[in-house]
Amino acid sequence: MKPSEYHKKGYTCGEAVIKAFNEEHNTNIPVKLGSSMGTGFTTGSLCGAIGGAAVILGYLKGRESETETNEARKYTKELMDNIAAKYGTQICKELKKNKVSCADIIEYTYSELNALQDIK
Repeated sequence: MKPSEYHKKGYTCGEAVIKAFNEEHNTNIPVKLGSSMGTGFTTGSLCGAIGGAAVILGYLKGRESETETNEARKYTKELMDNIAAKYGTQICKELKKNKVSCADIIEYTYSELNALQDIK
């Protein structure tokens, strides 16, 4: 199922991205990690779909120790840059002001996440 369809069913943007990713990639990232991300982390700040994607990148490419290379940051920066290039912002309030629907940003973020090279 597409992440925007999960969002229509009542999942937050972050939960929807994580749930769709788990389904498509057979991962088991806790969906509840995205529960606090709806409506731009409840204040219109960072889009929850982007937050959910960052959680996925942390899960896949994160580190357990400060001595390890933090690959998650590299992938997150690429994702953030791609979203800013398309929409001019990653901020929920600004996206809505610019008439970007939740479905649009959820699907775009998810497609950009999946397009990142070597994330698995």
